Amino acid sequence: MKIGELAKRSGLTAYTIRYYEQIGLLPLADKDASGQRNYDASILTWIEFLGRLKSTGMPIREMLRYADLRQKGSGTDAERRALLVAHREKVRAHVANLQANLLVLDAKIAGYADAEKRIEIENGQPERKPLRAGRARTF
Repeated sequence: MKIGELAKRSGLTAYTIRYYEQIGLLPLADKDASGQRNYDASILTWIEFLGRLKSTGMPIREMLRYADLRQKGSGTDAERRALLVAHREKVRAHVANLQANLLVLDAKIAGYADAEKRIEIENGQPERKPLRAGRARTF
């Protein structure tokens, strides 16, 4: 597939694909007779994996290290595994931190809701119940 189609199917821009090739994250594409890049569809799986590494916060230098090891073949399996295990631990720690932060946000939001209820009760106003979404009634 040509670079435009790869960009469309992968969600990357053509510029990003060329950049990833230049720095070594993507293998160099074969070129056709007119000099245009021609990619095998299997590159999409690799690009998806790179996207997952990126979205989980793996630095480009580690992604490059992984890509280099991958290029060297199965003799690097143990090193690649170790790199991914270390990254997984960083991701787990980040997720745990996000979960702790979410609990604080939930508690804060609940505190505001409780305060609103207390104010309504103190002012003698009936407690308002949220409207439920549903079918509109016709009268």
